[in-house]
Amino acid sequence: MMDRAILLFLSAILAGFALIRVNLAATPLESLDSFFSLVGVLSVLVFSVVLIVKAALSLFNR
Repeated sequence: MMDRAILLFLSAILAGFALIRVNLAATPLESLDSFFSLVGVLSVLVFSVVLIVKAALSLFNR
């Protein structure tokens, strides 16, 4: 059975990619496009590093 936290991290990475790819043209939030992209990139990076660390810890504990 997979750890629930790992599924949460994977969904956070997926949400980060969605924030990177969101199209805000012709909406009132158009001025925040770069902010959403930055948040998306940061979330993908942070949660990817967390997954790598958890995998390494799991590998070396066994």
